[in-house]
Amino acid sequence: MTATAGPAEQLWSRCAGCASLLYRKRLRRNLDVCPECGEHTRLGAPERLRQLVDPGSLRLLPDRPSEADPLDFVDVLPYPHRLSAARVSTGLAEAVLCGTATIGGQPAALAVMDFRFLGGSLGCAVGELITRTAEQALDDRLPLILVTASGGARMQEGALSLMQMATVSQAIAALREAGLLTVSVLTDPTYGGVAASFATNTDLVLAESGARMGFAGPRVIRQVTGRALPEGFQTADFLLRHGQVDMVVQRRSLRGRLAALLAAARAGRPARAPVPRQEPARHHERLAGAAPTVPPAEANGAAPADDGPTPAVRDAWDTVRTARHPGRPTTLDYLDSVFDGFVELHGDRLGGDCPAIVGGVARFAGRHVMVIGHQKGHTTADLVARNFGMASPAGHRKALRLMRLAARLGLPVVTLVDTPGADPGISAEEQGQAAAIAENILTLTVLPTPVLAVITGEGGSGGALALAVADRVLMLQHAVYSVISPEGCAAILWPDRSAAPQAARALRLTAPDLCRLGVVDEIVPEPATAAHDDPAETARRLRAALLANLLPLLDVPPAMLVRLRRQRFRRFGATRAGARAGAR
Repeated sequence: MTATAGPAEQLWSRCAGCASLLYRKRLRRNLDVCPECGEHTRLGAPERLRQLVDPGSLRLLPDRPSEADPLDFVDVLPYPHRLSAARVSTGLAEAVLCGTATIGGQPAALAVMDFRFLGGSLGCAVGELITRTAEQALDDRLPLILVTASGGARMQEGALSLMQMATVSQAIAALREAGLLTVSVLTDPTYGGVAASFATNTDLVLAESGARMGFAGPRVIRQVTGRALPEGFQTADFLLRHGQVDMVVQRRSLRGRLAALLAAARAGRPARAPVPRQEPARHHERLAGAAPTVPPAEANGAAPADDGPTPAVRDAWDTVRTARHPGRPTTLDYLDSVFDGFVELHGDRLGGDCPAIVGGVARFAGRHVMVIGHQKGHTTADLVARNFGMASPAGHRKALRLMRLAARLGLPVVTLVDTPGADPGISAEEQGQAAAIAENILTLTVLPTPVLAVITGEGGSGGALALAVADRVLMLQHAVYSVISPEGCAAILWPDRSAAPQAARALRLTAPDLCRLGVVDEIVPEPATAAHDDPAETARRLRAALLANLLPLLDVPPAMLVRLRRQRFRRFGATRAGARAGAR
């Protein structure tokens, strides 16, 4: 709905669906749904809560985690200025309101996102608040309801915002283990990192009528594919037809449906005893008890001392171009040079085999391991055949199948990450791209076998994270890992895409940056120029780094592995981000 101009602007609204002029009080009585055409207006979090919960039952949780600007991010405006403007315009501290309440007499914990606040983007504070709500639900033995409205992960917080996808997902996993119901309610719009994590990895997924949800937005898909989108693409009815939601619910019926589901969950058998909640790991903690391994010279972008003169520190944009070099070793190259006896396994067992993901059993230092990685290729033909390393839902489900097989066989998992991002095509959305990524992230948080991830080239957004929720995360010296591509960030926050070099620097996407932020545990140095100039030496160094990091993990009991992995990702909350910002 859009308000009309002039003195009566508070009394009348014009429907965006049918252009009818509607009396504002009548529209509010109809729960902000057009009585003429049924168009559902977007709601702010306070109004959504007012409509859903029983009067007088809401108890809001504290919503002011530590202030954080972990990257000192500046585009045309400094990030703190954008935060201040959002707080003034919405009256909210952040893009989510959290609390406990009853719905139809049934108790629940709720986290309701607000698109008005920086597009409902998922940053450290939002992830922290939703995670605390899930932890409160676990403590109080309550179901959890998530109402999503988001454009995705928050660019201004870079890879740290990407980590929130894993942090919230593992909180949902803890509720699953305790037998507590989790429900997400998709509202318009829900995209990107939110769609590919907690919006779709709950027990039940409801979509409000008129909601749109997907991993990639329509504009991105049109740009990438050059095709017109099908009618109703990514709408609630589209999602229902393609089996991606449990039901589509009119707003007037939503409260009643939630009450019925909560009552059914409460009437079931008693929930199992909860898994003890882990407190966020302190700043100095690491999985193996050591700080990130970054020799001083390498942390500044230099090669090891035995490679001769130290080269100049690379600009972030130069690093992006190096990470994308077509000669850079691929997963299949590393499988040939670092591992032995690779036996490739194919198929997701649901109807597809994605060539952008390769995986199978191999030997490494006399041990069998499961290796899974993105595959790009070196020639144009190879790149096209492998979809430039952009995995489809079938690829993510193949990876998921192999991860679960590795856990059953007691094999460690090694993942090699090199992708611009997940496949943004029409068919990928039809086949549930967001849910496929979300399930991989959730499964990795609880996989009872060692997981070691290496960012070898491009680590692009949720498509990368789907293979990178690991006990240890290594990164080649000239690789990159980011919440969004520099070009995509520039197109959104700068006047045009030509600002991509500036965006690359602002995103803090290089290995030294990410090691300082704690996202990466160790940098694997490359030869004097780059990996593609001496693949054999790169393979030797990668093999040594894998061996040094994998061996300690083999001695950790499975339950301890999972606990420590959860601690690793739980520390990426607002409190930790604020501590980093304050320490600079």
